[in-house]
Amino acid sequence: MTTAYRPSVLLVEDDPVLGPLIADLLEPDYRVRLAADGQEGLHRGLTEPWDVMVIDRGLPLLDGIAVIAALRSKGIATPILILTALGDPDEKVRGLDAGANDYMTKPFDAGELAARLRALTRVFPPPASSVSIGNWELDPAARSVRSLYGELVSLTAKEAELLTALAAEPGRVIPREELLARFFHSSDQPGVIDTYVHHLRRKITKSVIRTVHGVGYQIGDADD
Repeated sequence: MTTAYRPSVLLVEDDPVLGPLIADLLEPDYRVRLAADGQEGLHRGLTEPWDVMVIDRGLPLLDGIAVIAALRSKGIATPILILTALGDPDEKVRGLDAGANDYMTKPFDAGELAARLRALTRVFPPPASSVSIGNWELDPAARSVRSLYGELVSLTAKEAELLTALAAEPGRVIPREELLARFFHSSDQPGVIDTYVHHLRRKITKSVIRTVHGVGYQIGDADD
């Protein structure tokens, strides 16, 4: 049985009751290591890899702001959330300016803390460099499509934008008016969409875009 990955959290909190309590709250979803003062927190932050850090503002031996500033000065880019009783807006500004990514005040809601940590550790997949349209591959950045046989077709900027928009929602028929509003000037007439569709069909294949009469256009199969 595969064990689900749990992000690692460095929790720097000196309160002997609150620190273990926060660790227990997070432990089902995170691997938590508790540091009880600023010096230990800085040492662990510099020498061990973490997915996210939760750092108290007021710490013994080394203040939380100083810990964050030192970490950032050494190139540590790990997301950091400050957890503190100091809710003054100026204190929040100081913390964020020092390099923190988020700021929560005590008392706090455990569910909100967990949600903020999920947001800080969430990884978004990079956009696909190419999109399959039947037997063709669309490369939006290069403004081109390539067939299975290596034939390369260059597109204009508007042609690439239009084809990319249709390919991004293959199951949807996009109204002409929506395409017009998204990619063309307000003074253009809806017929300009028809013109670009005609150009794309001539360059690639008639089946690359399907017309849904009275509604709009949908990406096709392009199997020719």
